[in-house]
Amino acid sequence: MSKAHVYERDHINTDEIIPARYLNTDDEMELASHCFEDLDGDFVGKVEKGDVIVAGEDFGCGSSREHAVWAIRGVGVQTVIAKTFARIFYRNAINNGFYLIESPDAPEKINDGDELEIDYKNGSIKNKTAGVDIAFQPLPDFALEIINNGGLLNHITKSQK
Repeated sequence: MSKAHVYERDHINTDEIIPARYLNTDDEMELASHCFEDLDGDFVGKVEKGDVIVAGEDFGCGSSREHAVWAIRGVGVQTVIAKTFARIFYRNAINNGFYLIESPDAPEKINDGDELEIDYKNGSIKNKTAGVDIAFQPLPDFALEIINNGGLLNHITKSQK
């Protein structure tokens, strides 16, 4: 079971996910300690391993930086559910072994603190708190392979053996 952290706005950019002043490291745990720092100063203290971020349209817009994915993954978030994602952020997530859920309906059906159960394979989010089911299009098999292998570099290495 995962707890939802809902941000009811569109265009949450990579500078809000991980401020540029912290881009001098690639240490995931260091980046995680500053995740959402300027957007929600309490985020790191309230998020728990396996929780979910829910947002509006164009999540991850702005600069193309893998650091944003690393910060979210490092803080223990299992996925981000958004109406839409900036395409570079979306691909960075897959390339770094992080599953994103794109669903135009989900943000209206999930409130902050709701308990969610996600079935990635079948494309289903069960909002246990609200008693509703939300369908989403699961990622294609090739993207799942990349994610399950821990990212694109690991996927390439495994496929060359």
